[in-house]
Amino acid sequence: MLITKRHLSRRTMLKGMGATVALPFLEAMVPARTALARTAVKGKTRLIAIEMVHGSAGSTAFGITKNMWSPAGTGSAFDLTGTSLASLEPYRDYLTIVSNTDVRNAEAFAAPEIGADHFRTAAVFLTQAKPKQTQGSDVFAGTSLDQLYAQKFGQETPIPSMQLCIENVDQAGGCSYNYSCVYTDTISWASATEPLPMIRDPRAVFDQLFGVGTTPDARKSRRRDDTSILDWVTESVADLKKKLGTADQARLSDYLDDVREIERRIQKVESSNKSGEPRELPGAPIGVPDAFDQHVKLMFDLQAVAFASDITRIFSFKLGRDVSNRVYAPSGSSSAFHTASHHQEREDRIIDFQKINTYHVSMVPYLLEKLKSTPDGDSNLLENSLIIYGSAMGNSNYHNHKRCPLFFAGHVGGELKGNLHIKADEGTPMANAMLSVMQTLGLEMATFGDSTGAMELNAG
Repeated sequence: MLITKRHLSRRTMLKGMGATVALPFLEAMVPARTALARTAVKGKTRLIAIEMVHGSAGSTAFGITKNMWSPAGTGSAFDLTGTSLASLEPYRDYLTIVSNTDVRNAEAFAAPEIGADHFRTAAVFLTQAKPKQTQGSDVFAGTSLDQLYAQKFGQETPIPSMQLCIENVDQAGGCSYNYSCVYTDTISWASATEPLPMIRDPRAVFDQLFGVGTTPDARKSRRRDDTSILDWVTESVADLKKKLGTADQARLSDYLDDVREIERRIQKVESSNKSGEPRELPGAPIGVPDAFDQHVKLMFDLQAVAFASDITRIFSFKLGRDVSNRVYAPSGSSSAFHTASHHQEREDRIIDFQKINTYHVSMVPYLLEKLKSTPDGDSNLLENSLIIYGSAMGNSNYHNHKRCPLFFAGHVGGELKGNLHIKADEGTPMANAMLSVMQTLGLEMATFGDSTGAMELNAG
C-alpha cells in the first residue's frame, strides 16, 4: 500500500438532503509520516458537568456515621459498599471522590434570603458565585465552569457546548422568595448576566447534533416520513467506505449503528407518546420518555456520539429541579423526591432518602461504560474526559450547604489518576476542588468563586 500525506479532514461530513452526519475519528484523518500523525492520537478533553438537586442523605449527621455518601476510607483504600456510590465500583480506577466540602455562596447572607436555598442553589453549583436576589431581568450570578472551558476550547468544534436537562425548566418570571426562576432553570452561565437555556427533548438534541446545515422544514419532512437520518446519506456512506481501510470501515459502521439505534429509540418514544395513552408526564414534549432512566440513558448516548464525532466537547446536564416531587419507583422508595429530602432527621426516612440518591448515581455507570468502550485516538473517551457529579446543597432537611456531595470521573488525558477518596478539612470550599479541575483542564485561573486555594486531586 502506498503511504501518502493525503488524508480526510477531521470535519468531513456525510451529507444528504435534510441530513448532515459528522464522522468519528478515523485513522484516515491522520496524515501519515507527519508531526500530526504523532500527536493526533492524543484526544481532546471532554467535559460533562452533572447536577442532581437536594443534596444527599450522607450529608446528615446520621448519614455521616453510616457513610451513606462517601466511604470511610480515604486515599485508595476505600470501600464503596453501602454508600450511594456503590454502583461506581467497576470504575474506581477512574473515580476521584471529594467529600466534606462546603458551598458558602449558596447560603443566606441576609434575612430576606433565608429559606430560599432551593431557588438559588442550582445557579451556584458550577459558578460557585452568589446569585443576586431578584425576580426581574437583572439576574446576576457568575460564569460557570463549563462555559469558561467552552470559551477557551469549545470554539474548535461546530457546537461550542450544549446544555441538557431532564426535568421541566421552562418556567418564566419569578419563583419563590423573590428569586427569578432562571436560577433554578439552568446550571450554565455564559457570563454573570447570561444564563443559558437547557434542552429537555432528546429529539431536539438529536436534530442539533445531526441537522447542521439543514433547514427545519427538511428535518420535519424526514420525521414525517418516519425515516432514519442515515437513509438520507447512504450514497455518501458508500462513497466514503471506498476510501477507508478495514479498521476504519468497522469503526464507522459501529458509530452509524449507534446513531441509528438512538434515533430508533427516539422514534419509539414519540410513537408511544402520540398513541393517546395516558402519560406519567402529560406536559412533557413528545420526545421525552416518561421513564427517568430511559430519558437519562438517551441523553447520555447523545453525549457519547457527540464526543465521538467531535461535534462538541462540552455538556452540562441537569438531572433534576429543586422542589421536584417526582417519584423514582425503581429506587425502592415510594416517596416524592422533595418530600423525602425533608426527612426531619428521622433515621428511617434518611435511609429511604438514600435509596433515591443511590438510584440517581446508578445512572452514571451507563455513561462511563459508553465512554470507555468508545475509541478516541489510541485510547478511549473515558480516558480523555472529565465527568463532574454533585450538588451545591448538603443536608436538604436544614437547607444547608455543608458536606456537599461531589465526585469526578475520568482521567482527563492522564491528569487525574483516579482510585482516590479525598476528605477535605472542615470548612473547605467546594470551589477549591472546582478550581483544581479547571486548572487540570488547562484554564489558567488562580481563584474561582470563594476558593481559598487549589486542591491537590492526585494526593494519597
